[in-house]
Amino acid sequence: MKIKYLLITIALVTLSSFAKYNSGKKYISTPIKSEITVQQISEGEKLIAKSDCIGCHNKDKKIIGPAYSEIAKKYSSNDKNINYLVGKVIAGGSGVWGTIPMLPHPTYKKEDVKTMVKYILSLKK
Repeated sequence: MKIKYLLITIALVTLSSFAKYNSGKKYISTPIKSEITVQQISEGEKLIAKSDCIGCHNKDKKIIGPAYSEIAKKYSSNDKNINYLVGKVIAGGSGVWGTIPMLPHPTYKKEDVKTMVKYILSLKK
């Protein structure tokens, strides 16, 4: 029983030694404003995330193939370029961005690829 009181006393003394003495200073608490940005993921971005595109491409840096931002910089967003890029994704190709060929994706739906291409071209800065 004496040991319990001794341990409790030691614990209280130890904890109270870490407490800071308030020397009459008044502190004003100001609320912190925090902005929460909700970023909605586009349908094209969702489709890309589910595809094998991320194995060779990245939004901002070259991996094996060009970055999406580089593609957006090279091609303006118009029907001609969108259809051209949709064809390249589905049929595959090489030579435009280097010697490593892009594999064909014949199982992808044309409308899904079109949505992905529109998303990529929307990244133009």
